[in-house]
Amino acid sequence: MSSLVKFVEDQLVQNKDLPSFSSGDTITVYYEIKEGSKTRTQFFKGVVLQRRGSGSTETFTIRKMSGSTGVERIFPINSPSLQKIEVNKRGKVRRARIFYFRNLTGKKAKIKEKRS
Repeated sequence: MSSLVKFVEDQLVQNKDLPSFSSGDTITVYYEIKEGSKTRTQFFKGVVLQRRGSGSTETFTIRKMSGSTGVERIFPINSPSLQKIEVNKRGKVRRARIFYFRNLTGKKAKIKEKRS
């Protein structure tokens, strides 16, 4: 039964060609907002805390600082409102989920950049 559900999900959900990113990376997500009859594009730039799930139900969490307040947002990978994702920096972290990043301030809140 689960294989049948997975088959139907794969057929109905269109896959987008998004760049590969993981936790610790700094990315910019462009998404569409509908206000009444108008639509506009807004972006959210921050550090990826986690990627969760698989297939059509995969989501990722981004955290940014707005002034002195931390703002987190969860995006589904297959959301129709997602327009594009840009990878700004590749981060070097040793965990898949970096929730400890929420408690860090100052210089400790910097993530080392991967050299390629």
